[in-house]
Amino acid sequence: MKILKDTKSKLGNKIELLGCDKFKPVLIIGVFHGDEPQGDFLIKEYLKLNQNSEMLFIPCLNPDGMNLNQRQNSNGVDLNRNFPTKNWEKVIDKTFYGGETPNSEIETKFMVEIIEEYKPQLILTLHAPFCTVNFDGDALKYAEKISEIIGYPVQEDIGYATPGSFGTYCGVERNIPTITLELDENIDVKRLINPVHKIFDYINSVI
Repeated sequence: MKILKDTKSKLGNKIELLGCDKFKPVLIIGVFHGDEPQGDFLIKEYLKLNQNSEMLFIPCLNPDGMNLNQRQNSNGVDLNRNFPTKNWEKVIDKTFYGGETPNSEIETKFMVEIIEEYKPQLILTLHAPFCTVNFDGDALKYAEKISEIIGYPVQEDIGYATPGSFGTYCGVERNIPTITLELDENIDVKRLINPVHKIFDYINSVI
């Protein structure tokens, strides 16, 4: 496992794509939102035991937000509203502020470049706190299996508008099966190691 591609955030923190020279087109991403740090821990714990995994990993997309313990990046932008989708719109709400323009953020640009360069065929992103398996694109069969493993319900519609979301960018507009796994934030993250790592092994087996 090595750094295949990296960049630095506004505050100088590294954002890394990890993988092997021979990789499967499967991408796992943690910490879109800085106040949802579970993904960083769970990915790094997995890689301690699976250094030769052929999947691609971004343990922490938003290190500035994680260090600041805030949803947005250091520019105050919700990265999951900043992608250049057909439904992007300028959101005034501070919590979900998607930037002045789509794809304006270092982190978003990094993700867009990775999607174009590495062409993943299946994507899993780790979020919190809704305890659901959300999906975009042709991903229902994957979502149902993940639901069996972790015991969360499958939910195609998260229940509110998400203009400029990563799921729309990849799953809806590029037909890449995209799973958004919303984890339970009210339990010790160590209790999530077993089910989430089983999910990682599962998605590794299907591509």
